[in-house]
Amino acid sequence: MTYCLGIKVKEGLVAIADTRITAGTNTTVKKKMYITQKDNYSMFIMTSGLRSVRDKAVHYFEELITEGVTYNKLYKAVNAFGEQIKRVADEDKANLERSGLKFNLNTIVGGQLKDDVEHKLFLLYSEGNWVELDEGSPYVIIGNSGQGKAILNRVLNENSTMKQALKAGFLSFDSTRVSNNDVDFPIDVVLYKKNSFAIVEHRYEQKDLQAISEMWANKLKQALDDIPEEWMDQSFDKIPEVIIK
Repeated sequence: MTYCLGIKVKEGLVAIADTRITAGTNTTVKKKMYITQKDNYSMFIMTSGLRSVRDKAVHYFEELITEGVTYNKLYKAVNAFGEQIKRVADEDKANLERSGLKFNLNTIVGGQLKDDVEHKLFLLYSEGNWVELDEGSPYVIIGNSGQGKAILNRVLNENSTMKQALKAGFLSFDSTRVSNNDVDFPIDVVLYKKNSFAIVEHRYEQKDLQAISEMWANKLKQALDDIPEEWMDQSFDKIPEVIIK
């Protein structure tokens, strides 16, 4: 499984991707983030799904870039990557399904290209169609998303700072990690500030963020203890008294 998170706030973009690949009982570390940038051209791609489909689609797209194909708006690059996914589907989908594997690749694409008036964030589906994230939905998760949404829904909005977004994003990842053994460190973090045309990338190992994880766990326990208990009395008063003989 995978955990990839993209967040869009007014200040810029924050993205987090875990690196764990599970195949049967074997686990390996593989990068799930692809970045390409040059003058007035910055974008990143994160994927969740079959590794073979991901590698082939990214390779085909990277080949277009190296051959000189350029895009002036991010949605055009998203369309182009979607076409590569369709190309891989034409080549491999039937054989994969005959082998009992589902053709599956969900993608988060973010960045800003020359003629984009602001930074953009897209969710691209296996079929090649996409949706753009807007102010009403500041984040998107692909892969294992169940445990990580609550903190993001409570604290994130378009006016959050990039630092707040990264803090919330890490706590979302950490909540997912402690509940699933197929999501784990290291994590790759990407930061993009609006109109900078410069993506920053950093990898965190578990030891780098262990203290933050422990601090968060302790604060959660303290918050639970601090919640008043009087509101529960009406329920607990209904419990019959047990007489021990």
